[in-house]
Amino acid sequence: MIDRPNISSPLAGEEGARARQRVGRRGGGSPLTNPQPQIRVTAMPTDMNPYGGVFGGWLMSQMALGAGSLASREGQGKAVVVSATDFAFPGAMALGDELNVYCEILKEGNTSITIAAEGIARARHGEETKLVCKGTFVFVLADDDGKPRPVRMQGAAAQPAAGHASNNDG
Repeated sequence: MIDRPNISSPLAGEEGARARQRVGRRGGGSPLTNPQPQIRVTAMPTDMNPYGGVFGGWLMSQMALGAGSLASREGQGKAVVVSATDFAFPGAMALGDELNVYCEILKEGNTSITIAAEGIARARHGEETKLVCKGTFVFVLADDDGKPRPVRMQGAAAQPAAGHASNNDG
């Protein structure tokens, strides 16, 4: 069973408990042990493939956005994706279904963070959920000049310069 943190999340509370039980009963082999909710989005007509299903590239981009958000927050700065691997699409989504992206840090190096992401779809007009995508992303933290920098920086050195937007890539 997927163990979700008890925080304000797309699948928190009673609704989340029911969803986790359904996903857990079906299996799906979630590698995540302490995932953090990152994104909740609805599949729209522009996200469909020519065969009427949700385009796998859209699912990958949603996972990348969620993983990038976690990497930028954890590294307190710009995080650039350098690798995306281990993609799987064990289930399908329909138009109007809701995608909930969860991420978890798997490994932290000197300048990089490896993050696992998974997408759980909820049927638009019900409570049925299923694992529809999963993948692994590696991000490198970058300084203002785009050069790799340590993941853990001290104090003000980790903050963007005054008057500049953070300009995060992920």
